[in-house]
Amino acid sequence: MEKQDRFKQAEFAAMVGVVGNIVLAILKWGIGIYANSRALIADAVHSASDVAGSLAVYVGLRAAKQPPDEDHPYGHGKAESIAAIIVAVLLMLVGFEIGKSSFEAFFHPLEAPKAIAIAAVIFSIIVKEWMFRYKFNLGKKLNSDALIVNAYEHRSDVYSSFAALIGIGGAVIGGYLDIDWLVYGDPVAGIFVALLVIRMAWKLGKESIHNTLDHVLHEEDTEEFKKVVREIAGVEKIDELHAREHGHYVIIDLKIAVAPLITVEEGHRIGKEVKRKLMESPNVQNVFVHINPYNTEGTREDNVEIE
Repeated sequence: MEKQDRFKQAEFAAMVGVVGNIVLAILKWGIGIYANSRALIADAVHSASDVAGSLAVYVGLRAAKQPPDEDHPYGHGKAESIAAIIVAVLLMLVGFEIGKSSFEAFFHPLEAPKAIAIAAVIFSIIVKEWMFRYKFNLGKKLNSDALIVNAYEHRSDVYSSFAALIGIGGAVIGGYLDIDWLVYGDPVAGIFVALLVIRMAWKLGKESIHNTLDHVLHEEDTEEFKKVVREIAGVEKIDELHAREHGHYVIIDLKIAVAPLITVEEGHRIGKEVKRKLMESPNVQNVFVHINPYNTEGTREDNVEIE
């Protein structure tokens, strides 16, 4: 897949999230006020926070597609992971806010909401589940941390809306049957969902931070790269290979050993061929090759670097 096509798909998905969350937030807020549903209003605030999350993803994707420059020779791929961290932090804050407002509801008298709030929540669940599946599948396809984290943010909304559905449904039934204690099913469900949201935010934020800190692929994940290098004529040995993750792509640093008595030009040619072959992989952004003289007792330090 062409890199420009990748960014167009990712940016479109981010904008789908922005527009979808704005529509849902306005819809749930308006119906929540009309139906006197605290749970639906809180769910609307959750959707509104997702607008900021989707915008952060969009800005991160725009920054990530910028070409390498003098200050950023390895490109801007980590902007996606940074955007993912921002979304995770927002998700954590929303989780705490949902938990706080749900707990405080126990100390105030509540009235049963109108039944129309149930229809609004069901609609929100359907839309959010579709958005999750769309962004998750696309994020996996494009290897985008930001899209995957944003997809799970939509999934957390499904849980939040489902808990709101239980709470609102219980409150509506309690209002019809004059069972006052059912009204408090809403804040109980809210606290439960808040814990799920906080747990998910912690997990996703931890993973994104890990990817931002110059994480290198594990040995088994670089075997394909090593296989490509070993098949190139003139490469006697791979002394070292590190594939560093930069958002959706990787930067490869490797040291190869060549015959010690060949010319510098021949060693340079071998290094260029190694780089060319590795760059054919769709997720490799750049390759830095260091040439060492091969001998049976070990290799000396680098003599030539191919960039």
